[in-house]
This record gives sequence, structure tokens and C-alpha cells, in this order.
Amino acid sequence: MKQGKRDDGFRMSDVLWQQIEPLLPAPKPHPLGCHRPRVPNRAAMDAILLVLRTGMQWNALDDTGVCTCSSAYRRFREWVDAGVFATFWRLGLLEYDELKGIDWSWLALDGTMTKAPLGGKKTGPNPCDRGKGGVKRSLLTEAHGVPLALEVAAANRHDMKLVSATLAHMMCAQPDGRRRSNLCLDMGYDYEEVRQIVDIAGFEPVILGRREEQENKKQHGARARRWVVERTHSWLNRFRRLLVRWEKREDTYLAMLQLACGIIAWR
Repeated sequence: MKQGKRDDGFRMSDVLWQQIEPLLPAPKPHPLGCHRPRVPNRAAMDAILLVLRTGMQWNALDDTGVCTCSSAYRRFREWVDAGVFATFWRLGLLEYDELKGIDWSWLALDGTMTKAPLGGKKTGPNPCDRGKGGVKRSLLTEAHGVPLALEVAAANRHDMKLVSATLAHMMCAQPDGRRRSNLCLDMGYDYEEVRQIVDIAGFEPVILGRREEQENKKQHGARARRWVVERTHSWLNRFRRLLVRWEKREDTYLAMLQLACGIIAWR
């Protein structure tokens, strides 16, 4: 009996493959009616996951024996255009909500900046890295750190300018009939415009500095909230392809983020 693949972080496990395989579009017929056999979809997905996890360049796949770089990248672009990775993330959230339940009691939103040495759309000078090219990702999580939405922008874009787009890109909606969730933000979002956007989106803004959080914890036993989204940013950075943005195209970079968020949700 053939041994199934375990989830070692560098290959698509049997469980994850069962979820993503039905989402893959049917191959397009060859215009001449003859073509050598296609690389199996699973081999191409293993190669994509290997690039995501290690941060290796696409050309380096030729030496791994998993899949050629041309086949893997071509299949990756096909699946990006078909919206496979966004759907994979959304279905993971729905499954998580059914099995455990998304904790809507409070949410957390924060942004982080990473390097983008090759440039590309939605990159810009990083004010924290001597003006070198960088990218910012704005992330929204539920109370346990499961990612619910994200937005990408240039590194020099202020965090507060990304709140509206991040909330608009939520992968699942808050259930009807429940009380308004608290949305925890740091002092970088302390603007009336942000409070209005959060209120219109149906959440209650809670904007506290670190010192205020510490005082609340000491005096009232209140739990710190913002560290949850910061931890999820750290989870994403463990996918080394996301620690430094090597994708010039915005859609391929976003697809890598969506695949990583989907894996976190399914796990």
C-alpha cells in the first residue's frame, strides 16, 4: 500500500491536497492536438509550496527533481488567474468556522513592512529601511489569530489608509444578529477617519497604546489583544517567500499570501 504524504511543511499533505485539488481548473487543450503529457498537478503544487516555504527562486526547482521551473510557474499562473488560492483560503475559513467557530468577540488589525528589492506594483520606499524598496501588508485576524483579510500596498503608505480596503476584502462575513465585535488597533490608527470606517463596517474600534494595555492588564486583568495579529504576521514570515517579496507582479505576490493564509486556516 502506498504511503500517503504527511504534512512536513514542504510538500502538500494528503489532507490539504484533498481540499485544493477540486478547485483546480481543467487543463486547456493543446492547439495542435498533440503534446507531451502534462506534469501532474500535485507535483506542480508541491513545487509551488516548496518555493513558498523556502523562498527559493523558481529556477532552482530544476535541481530538486520535484518539477521543472517552467512547468511549475506556468501552472502557478494558471491557478492564480482562476482564483484557486483565494478560494482555498475562503473554504478553509468556512471549514474552521464549522468545526471550531471563528471567534468574533474581538478582532485585531495591523500592518507590517517587508523588503521588495525587485520592485513592482504596490511597492515603494521603506521609511524604516533607508528608503529601499518595500511592501506593506495589512492583516485582519480573529481572536485566535486566524487571518480573515489582507491588503497589500507600498511600504510608504500609512497604515490608516489601508483600513477600508482591508475590511472590504474580508473572506467571510460576520454572522447576522450578534453584537458588534471589538476591533483592536494600535495608536497608529488613532484618527477620526479610521473610527468612522470601522463603525460603518459594523465593528467597535478599540485603540490603545502599549502602556494603556499594560495598565489595563495590571488593574483590571484585561487581556492584551494586539499581539495576536503580530503573531500571525510572524506565522506568514515563516513562509520565506513572504519574508522578502521577490514577486514583481502584484497578483502572484497576493496569491502567495493567500495560499499561506489558506494553509494557516486549514491547519
